[in-house]
Amino acid sequence: MSSRILTGLKFAHQFGFRPLVQYACYQLGLRTGYYRWRTETGRRTSTRRSSPFVHRPLFALPARDQLLNTMGEAGKAELLAEAEEILSGKFRMFGGEPREIRLLLAAPLQHWTAYEARPELLQAAFAPEPDIKFLWEPARFGWAFVLGRAHHLTGEDRYAEAFWRNFETFHERNPAGMGPHWMNGQEVAIRMIAFVWAAHVFQEASSTTRERFDRLIESIHAHAQRIPPTLVYARAQNNNHLLSESAALYTAGLYFEKPKWRRLGWKWFQRSTQKQIGEYGEYIQHSANYHRLMLHLALWVHFIKQEPFPAGTSQALARSSHWLFSLLDNESGRTPNLGSNDGALILPMNVGTFDDFRPTIQAASRAFLRNSLPQGVWDEMSVWLGLRSAARVTDSNAYLTDNLRAKNSWGYLRASSFRSRLGHMDQLHFDLWWRGLNMAQDAGTYLYNADPPWDNALVTTRVHNTVTIDGRDQMTRSGRFLVLDWGNAFARPIIESDDRILHKIRSYYTGYRRMGIRHERTVAVDKQETWRIEDRLVSRRRTPHKYLLHWLLPDWEWTIEENTAGAVIKVKSPYGWVALSVNCSMEESRHISLVKAGELIHGQREALPWEGWVSRRYGEKSPALSFAFEVTSPYHTVFISEFSFPP
Repeated sequence: MSSRILTGLKFAHQFGFRPLVQYACYQLGLRTGYYRWRTETGRRTSTRRSSPFVHRPLFALPARDQLLNTMGEAGKAELLAEAEEILSGKFRMFGGEPREIRLLLAAPLQHWTAYEARPELLQAAFAPEPDIKFLWEPARFGWAFVLGRAHHLTGEDRYAEAFWRNFETFHERNPAGMGPHWMNGQEVAIRMIAFVWAAHVFQEASSTTRERFDRLIESIHAHAQRIPPTLVYARAQNNNHLLSESAALYTAGLYFEKPKWRRLGWKWFQRSTQKQIGEYGEYIQHSANYHRLMLHLALWVHFIKQEPFPAGTSQALARSSHWLFSLLDNESGRTPNLGSNDGALILPMNVGTFDDFRPTIQAASRAFLRNSLPQGVWDEMSVWLGLRSAARVTDSNAYLTDNLRAKNSWGYLRASSFRSRLGHMDQLHFDLWWRGLNMAQDAGTYLYNADPPWDNALVTTRVHNTVTIDGRDQMTRSGRFLVLDWGNAFARPIIESDDRILHKIRSYYTGYRRMGIRHERTVAVDKQETWRIEDRLVSRRRTPHKYLLHWLLPDWEWTIEENTAGAVIKVKSPYGWVALSVNCSMEESRHISLVKAGELIHGQREALPWEGWVSRRYGEKSPALSFAFEVTSPYHTVFISEFSFPP
């Protein structure tokens, strides 16, 4: 049986036949020319003197004084500095260094279906970039939120003029249905929501002529028209694609008073929300960044909606807000870099860094939990969305969750059950935070579509803080974005009789059962803030296996001391030396190594090029310390890892 047939059978078994049929329908529409016929509308720019589309406002703008009181002078200065970068033609792509706002393509445009059928056309469109996301990101118009906020706060027309110049460039050079900016329904949806927001914020600006505004309204309508024909593809994906496209359709239905779009968007938004958010609140894509994207879409629909959410939707959004709140590091505002992180930030309504999750958590808590973080500059998003402070205020250190927390440190043990497309093969990964520092960290994503070895390489088990057996991933990787043979993990808190233990959790992973091995991980923290992680590999057979325990540490000054039981590695943090000791029950056939930026710096083994890196933002990577302890054993094997911090 060929590998493609086997993969197809596994896919059908794990996902069901419905997404296969829906994807086949999408492909049929491409191959027969149906989608080209349905969406070929943009070869000519409209010459109408006024827009024929009746529209109505969806929301009011917040008071300037309220915004300024929330942001403070420092926040205002930070916002205006970023707006000045955009005036100069650059924006902070994926929250990184400023890059050119590229909205033009050098090659002649073709209908969007041509790029789906001919990958070489698409490759030429985003060259020399390694990934189409670098082409799509500026055309999402996320930077328009920065200009709009600066314009509303100061009243200065130059921010509005910068938006209009860039919009006109996009509108003229990327007519509806033409070019790669129209090939993906989700990209169209995200851009359409940004345009609707811009229409409200810039409507009264001096530079907003009637002709400019009418063109924007026509463009919003064209974006909405593009979505319904290929909604079957989003349904086949059953992830953020369907959620974003349904949110955009609902928006357009309200904005243009089109009941059909409104009903269609509302229907699929409710179904998506209720089906894609699990019983424990985790989003279906198993990613902190995609979880934020989902909440942004939910917050947007909550902001403009004219009917109450069904109880199932409200409950799902409350669970999802709780899940993200529980992962917040209170000192830094960050969360573990869990799962796929492609840099999405579709409602940038706050000053601060890309990886500060407090604006989203504050807004979602107020909207769906009736809860609040303490007030801060991160409240700006809530002000824009009309969300008032809740009566109950708490920070993440006092928030009731299943995660382990001590006075100055906390940890997240990854144990999840999968129902759809997972992001990374990271079961029993452990993330450890101390005084706002991510001590045991997730490597992130870096790039989806680059040439090997960087073709989404950081999805692998090997780079996560867990145990790898015989060099195999926990599941089967069948492509850049497809993982099969899912293995679920389960965890439960342990009631400890020793009063020195603050918290203790035990978990186990089921995916190694086909190898006759059970992986159990127990994590405990005591009053001295010593973190003890015990990995127990229980083998039913007497077959030798290679067990590799991995920890990804910050790139700081380090020392290693090996001993008869294992090794102690120390790293020098801004607050003093942090020690990690690792011991093993097997004394023979041990190998201890340390890799930084793909280069071996301690021990003896061959380093892989994607080891010793961490990617905190999409498209960027920086060195990290990849510490590995490998043993070969035919028997039960136990690793003991202990993190200890200076006073």
